[in-house]
Amino acid sequence: MDTWMPPESGTFVGRAGEVEELASLLGERRLVTLVGTGGIGKSRLASHVAGGGGPDVFARVHWAPLWSLAHDSLLIPLVADACGLSDHSPGDPVDALADWIGARRVLLVLDSCEHLVAACAALVKDLLARCPGLVVLATSREPLGTEDEFLFPVGPLPVDSDAMELFADRAGAVGVRWTRPEDFVAAAEVCGWLEGVPLALELAAAQLRERSLPAMARLLRGRLSLSEGPESRAQPPRHRALRTTIGWSHELCEPRERLLWARLSVFHSAAAVDDAVRVCGGGPLTGDALEQALEGLVRKSVVTLSGGRLHLFDSVREYGAMWLAELGETRSVADSHARRFHELALVAEDSWWGPGQAASYARLVGCYGDLCAALEHLLATDPPAAAELAGTLGFFWACSGHLHEAAHYLEECVRLVSGPEAVVGKLVWALGVVRCLRGEYDVAARLAGRADECAVRARDATLLVDAGYLRGLVMLLRGDPREALAVAERALAERGAAMPAVARCRVMRVFALTASGLLEEARAGAEELRRDAASAGEQWTRSYSEYQLAVIALRERRSADAARHARAMLRGKRLIGDVFGLGLGLDLLAVALSALSRGEEAASAYGTGEVFWRMVGHPQRGTPELQPLRRGAELSARKQIGDAVYDDAYRLATLTDPFSALEAILTE
Repeated sequence: MDTWMPPESGTFVGRAGEVEELASLLGERRLVTLVGTGGIGKSRLASHVAGGGGPDVFARVHWAPLWSLAHDSLLIPLVADACGLSDHSPGDPVDALADWIGARRVLLVLDSCEHLVAACAALVKDLLARCPGLVVLATSREPLGTEDEFLFPVGPLPVDSDAMELFADRAGAVGVRWTRPEDFVAAAEVCGWLEGVPLALELAAAQLRERSLPAMARLLRGRLSLSEGPESRAQPPRHRALRTTIGWSHELCEPRERLLWARLSVFHSAAAVDDAVRVCGGGPLTGDALEQALEGLVRKSVVTLSGGRLHLFDSVREYGAMWLAELGETRSVADSHARRFHELALVAEDSWWGPGQAASYARLVGCYGDLCAALEHLLATDPPAAAELAGTLGFFWACSGHLHEAAHYLEECVRLVSGPEAVVGKLVWALGVVRCLRGEYDVAARLAGRADECAVRARDATLLVDAGYLRGLVMLLRGDPREALAVAERALAERGAAMPAVARCRVMRVFALTASGLLEEARAGAEELRRDAASAGEQWTRSYSEYQLAVIALRERRSADAARHARAMLRGKRLIGDVFGLGLGLDLLAVALSALSRGEEAASAYGTGEVFWRMVGHPQRGTPELQPLRRGAELSARKQIGDAVYDDAYRLATLTDPFSALEAILTE
């Protein structure tokens, strides 16, 4: 089963009856929404139940954390990404997502829908109508309001049982245990005053490092009594309990801790510690003071540190954002946040031709939500800076499958920004790459022409070479390799272009040579490019050099060499998460295996490749001359092992997690 669940802090405590009931409902209902106030434990319950479903219940479980979205424009791309779809299709993204899910038995968890209720309801209604095996589990502070929705209220923990167990468990985690009768009485009183609200109990338990349990009970009693004015009595008690506990936690923080809490609320993904330091530093938060403030927030359970990343509960984040506004720092911290993630994008671009390339890809994938938030902020406040960031991210996002998001931001920047020429040219070039990968060759060709015009006016050699790369790529995919070769030669005659652009254009030239039948020249170019990339420690260019060496070896009937090069290509593409490239490489490996009379392995490689092609949302693609090779290899493999064995091996591969299957293929 292909499952990703958010990391849990601490053990899951209580709710045995609700766990059993919810697990049963997911076998009977197609849309179940966990409804309850913030901090009540909806996400933890959903994660626990969804993570416990075995492969006999759901083939796959996908978790979509919607809290990171400021509005609904990127809802569908985020859900698609959570489902493992790297959509390269030019059509409606909902169609691609529905086709990807298909008839499989899939559980989709939409966590934190309350700020996107209408958009979530529309998406769920469409997917459920078209995907008969799909079950949706949503968490929200209010219902989605669809006709078939089953509401599952999530309330506080029973004060005299589960709440006490949770409080004791979290207290034990900070080294506090009680054995005296008066401690048990005080613990019961705390659980009662906090109405069994899980987040309130966790925050209270963290405070036991600072004071005794009886002292906590007395303080809490006084604060909740003071909070019961006319305004607060209009709220359910558990709202008051949570807000009072969060407010109390805030008061018990040192001034620098409060400031850091407020500033951390700007993050839209789990924040890497070094990013948090860069974004939240300044004023009283510098050096050791910032480090101590962070340690204090972790110690008080305001922030959870897991895997080098900082997590805030939604209610805690909301409270921090409120205080950030009170401090008058919302704009300045958002500016700092945007600058930091622009810096990361520039670092990734600078390290593209070198050993840091794969790590840069992984870094940008890990902070995807914050990159989107930075772009949204800059579009509203500084469109030229948004254009620079979008242009920098465009090619990375295209290679890692975020085509719809890339198109959205690039198009918005093109609409808003008219200069300078180098910036606009980079935008339209990146947008052209996106359109080309989506199969929109006419649009991509026009964008390549516009990028070329911008490059000439800006006298930008790098952009000139990149525009040539894009124009040649379109020609290759349209079946005109000779013209593509001529374009590559002209572009590579430019002097002063940055190495990443030159490398991309050299890749396109090798493709054009191979497709033109100039195999000796193509092999020499591919081997030289592979040596240069290997010397630099770079993966993208090197993997496509291996791909072309595999194609050339097949043309020259060197099947074992072709298989070796195809596997090398796949290892490089796996490192940078290029799903499109993995599909290409697996097809090529299958051709080589068939030529080696290894029909069953060829069928498995084809089946695994089919899953990756479905992940990009369209049939197999590549330069046109490869289509006959694919068809011939499949017919040959079927003859070797018979249709029944071939079909069984192919089908088994399509039902296996593709990345696990890829690992098995690469270990042979």
